[in-house]
Amino acid sequence: MSEYRDKTVIVTGGGAGIGRAIATAFAKEGANVVIADIKVEAAQETASALSGSTGQVLSAACDVSKREDVFALVERAVAETGRLDIIVNNAGIAMSATSLEELQPEFIDRMMGVNFNGVVWGCQAALTVFKRQNSGVILNIASMTAVRPRPGLNIYGASKAAVIVLTKGIALEVASQGIRCLAINPVAADTGLLSDFIGSGQDRSVGEKAFASTIPVGRLCRPDDIANAALFLASARAEMITGSCVDVDGARGV
Repeated sequence: MSEYRDKTVIVTGGGAGIGRAIATAFAKEGANVVIADIKVEAAQETASALSGSTGQVLSAACDVSKREDVFALVERAVAETGRLDIIVNNAGIAMSATSLEELQPEFIDRMMGVNFNGVVWGCQAALTVFKRQNSGVILNIASMTAVRPRPGLNIYGASKAAVIVLTKGIALEVASQGIRCLAINPVAADTGLLSDFIGSGQDRSVGEKAFASTIPVGRLCRPDDIANAALFLASARAEMITGSCVDVDGARGV
């Protein structure tokens, strides 16, 4: 029997890409999964695809940049499944390479609002539950760009670097309360957001090959690669791992 059976997992940005892969992985292990996305239709599609799962599968609209949305999401998860054990703060937005002086304040505010503030709100909301029960796992999806800066991706990298510092700080604060907080740093994965980094159409095909050639294992990162890491890090087998940021990058950052 899977250790995730009857446990409840929230996945933000669960409508597509990495989030969908993570939600699917936990659902296959028997967990109750709450799939949240700003595009509610995408969340519903993911939930529909998992309708035969052992545990409950719920979809929800959520703009993680809005604190009230995130707290309402956590409240709903507890109300409908009776508990909360794991939150995966995955929702994020990407960008194409742009020089810093070209970025508009509205763009910067939106990127920080989703990529950093959204994670803060997810951690805050989950901790209100986890501290009552002296248990819980927070998984924050950061990025290799946070530790290996790339030209033109300064604000994206900064938003994800802030997530790493937040993760480590929370881990220190709550370690004695049976709560763990970790981050996963994926290399750019083969999802819809990849086009933001390498272009679309024919340019994407060329870009994929060029980018894959920079990864020592010789291929692009797949959403399932991150999902498998999440399954392990949230498990009891990883109970001594907290405050860590695990690179899932095929050794690109070495």
